[in-house]
Amino acid sequence: MKPYVILNAAMTLDGKIATHTGSLEISGEKDLIRVHRLRRECDAIMVGINTVLIDNPRLTIHKIKADKTENPTRIVVDSKARTPPDYRILNKEAPTIIAVSKSAPTEKIKKLSEKAKIITAGDKKVNLKTLMAELKKMGIHKLMLEGGSTLNFSMLREGLVDEVRVCIAPMIVGGVKAKTLVDGQGIPHMKDAIKLKLKKYYTLGEDLILEYKVIKS
Repeated sequence: MKPYVILNAAMTLDGKIATHTGSLEISGEKDLIRVHRLRRECDAIMVGINTVLIDNPRLTIHKIKADKTENPTRIVVDSKARTPPDYRILNKEAPTIIAVSKSAPTEKIKKLSEKAKIITAGDKKVNLKTLMAELKKMGIHKLMLEGGSTLNFSMLREGLVDEVRVCIAPMIVGGVKAKTLVDGQGIPHMKDAIKLKLKKYYTLGEDLILEYKVIKS
């Protein structure tokens, strides 16, 4: 058992979710509203530790009118407990879960536990299947995955993503060091690629929104 997982992201036409300098301003205002409406529908939002360290995100609903009680639980996949205690992900706007591995330093876990719930799953790295099962037990039924690219790949590879929703902005940035929608180790052969089925597509201003169902093998 696991939550229903929706991978959501904005990317350029050439598949970049950020420039090589970390610039993230991709989707238009209408898409940002779409994203925050989706956040309101979900029980939790999950990101990887690199996203936290680079972006220092709030991961709350603030582009549309919403009560603070509607903010979903924030989840950080952080094997080594590297989340800075003063970052916005640990503010009081919404509850936060930090998923760590058994290799995380005890002192760092202790500090983070003062502001967040700690889930230990896996030995050297967070075991995502174990984490998903724990989240389901906690009552998280619908989860929004907001990256980054390494976590996106890991979740897809483990068969833990049910939907992929992407906003494609009419821009190209290039760059071999610019992050793409999915990075990580990658799949070696096209025949083994993760298959998707197009469910819906529409435009929001200048952006194109694509919604896919992940075909389970």
